[in-house]
Amino acid sequence: MERGNETQILEFHLLGFSEEPESQSFLFGLFLSMYLVTVFGNLLIILATITDSHLHTPMYFFLSNLSFIDICLSSTTVPKMLVNIQTHSKVITYAGCLTQMSFFILFEGLDDFLLAVMAYDRFVAICHPLHYTVTMNPRLCVLLVLASWVISALHSLLQSSMVLRLSFCTHLEFPHFFCELNLMVQFACSNTFLNDMVIYLAGGLLGGGPFLGIVFSYSKIVSSISAISSALGKYKTFSTCASHLMVVSLFYCTSVGVYMSSLSMHSEHTSAQASVVYTVVTPMLNPFIYSLRNKEIKGALKRLLGQKL
Repeated sequence: MERGNETQILEFHLLGFSEEPESQSFLFGLFLSMYLVTVFGNLLIILATITDSHLHTPMYFFLSNLSFIDICLSSTTVPKMLVNIQTHSKVITYAGCLTQMSFFILFEGLDDFLLAVMAYDRFVAICHPLHYTVTMNPRLCVLLVLASWVISALHSLLQSSMVLRLSFCTHLEFPHFFCELNLMVQFACSNTFLNDMVIYLAGGLLGGGPFLGIVFSYSKIVSSISAISSALGKYKTFSTCASHLMVVSLFYCTSVGVYMSSLSMHSEHTSAQASVVYTVVTPMLNPFIYSLRNKEIKGALKRLLGQKL
């Protein structure tokens, strides 16, 4: 097929989860509810950390940024899916698909980096408590978040540029609810060897790097906690990072689960269903994990809601 014919593609079709008309109302209600919970839950965390002076610390500064990223991550995929369900349309333009993919890569990468930054914060707080205030100063905190944004933005720009060089056949149907990078590369008509190499290399560096940082931080944290003689002291120290550890476990377990399912299962719809876990469910659960296991967050939320009522 000539390249001129391949690049005439102006739109894609996102098939979503089910084409059965009777299931559309249920899916719309389910994902709308999950999206609203995600937005309002994370907004409460952000408002609590901003308005409560007790939470003006590096840990909660990073947490508020994570909540903002979770809102953005869900907003990249869910609203378009809801519109498609409501309008009975599966169409997304080429430009819209590329934009959605770019923002998804950006916010997914930011999630990964911020979890690593939060692990480093807990490492300094537990392993070097006397130097915590000096080390985790406001300037360093801002620089860590800014560096996460810059690296994630450059990665998103790189992957988007690589996709732009691909040509697509006419009438493409994606068995997914959003434009995912791997899916776009898979359905391209041109040679994708270079794209695959960039995806694997970037995934190894930008995905494996933060993960190794988290593992290193928690290995040091565990060693420090083990050196504490008092059982109560161990519990109190561990409780300061328990919420973050749960979020990290949820993020990486679901991400690995989705990747493994895409390799082992032939149904492409199964991959779409598995992707819901880390694109919708995880951002929705993060506020509950932090608010239920953190006394300071619970106290701040009570004061915040008490003022609003």
